[in-house]
Amino acid sequence: MVVDDSVVIRKIVSDSLSKDLALEVVGTASNGKIALQKVPLLKPDIITLDMEMPEMDGLETLDHLKKQFPEIPVIMFSTLTQKGAAATLDALARGAVDYTGKPTNLGNNVGGQDQIKDDLIPKIKNICARRVKKPASAPTASATPASTVLKPTAPPALTKIPVTPNRIDCVVIGVSTGGPNALSELMPTFPKDFPVPILVVQHMPPHFTKLLAERLDLKSNIEILENSPGMEVKPGRAIIAAGDFHMTVERNGTRLLTKANQGPPENSCRPAVDVLFRSVADLFGPKLLGVILTGMGQDGLKGARVIHEKGGRILVQDEQSSVVWGMPGYVAHAGLAEKILPLDQIGQTIIHICKNHR
Repeated sequence: MVVDDSVVIRKIVSDSLSKDLALEVVGTASNGKIALQKVPLLKPDIITLDMEMPEMDGLETLDHLKKQFPEIPVIMFSTLTQKGAAATLDALARGAVDYTGKPTNLGNNVGGQDQIKDDLIPKIKNICARRVKKPASAPTASATPASTVLKPTAPPALTKIPVTPNRIDCVVIGVSTGGPNALSELMPTFPKDFPVPILVVQHMPPHFTKLLAERLDLKSNIEILENSPGMEVKPGRAIIAAGDFHMTVERNGTRLLTKANQGPPENSCRPAVDVLFRSVADLFGPKLLGVILTGMGQDGLKGARVIHEKGGRILVQDEQSSVVWGMPGYVAHAGLAEKILPLDQIGQTIIHICKNHR
């Protein structure tokens, strides 16, 4: 179901979704009040919801949807501005599962449809995959078209990985779809005296990562910052890669400093988890702990393999607590995960591992 006050947007989105044989647009609504009336009749599997509408805006509509129809996932349409970023993070905190940028080529129907095809359709399929029962089958790690579901559905047989009880000197976290809420639960668990630095890649555009870091910093015991090149990587500090910039780390004398670059996207992502993981694996080797949380696609798989090869350790979020079990699922199926854990156990597990052997 498509909810947007713009006739043009409704047409572009509906036409784009209808071209995919796996999807059906069951209806549209021009504002939140109409949408709430139509949901019981149309019974949509997922809703796309505009943020700015007359009579009842997106946030108010979302609040009503989560109270009346909590089982229906909602994807927000967001403008990629600072104001749009703040509203989007509010929406995610109130229960939206994801967001997508509004089509910008409104004068070019084909351009708008391409944007929907490349961004919105994969999100719809991945989010809805856990609501549709399918025969269990493990994915391959080969390149997969963006329009297909990137979600492992068979629980992996956890390989017993021999763990070298090394001291851990850095934690790296990769996360995507569902990440802001996952980080909001995870980051406050770390105590002020947490003994190692934390580096995070969350797939988000500019403006979004800065606001995310600020919000997480307010509710956490440790310092949380958006990356700016030259920041020192040190205990008690978490640094989140800035939107549209890969984050790496380099040694400068006795200090470790962050860098940022706009090299080619990897896994269609910039920042990419793989880029950060490779960088820190070279620096920390077996003293590195990698964590893969909820997210769509395969970003982090190659980086996790590098961490594993250098003797580091890897934890992944389990399927039940993930919004999309793509990123953690691929790492789990590759036999790289030491543990597959629900989100509410990951923080204490990280703390326990990092306090050992100090």
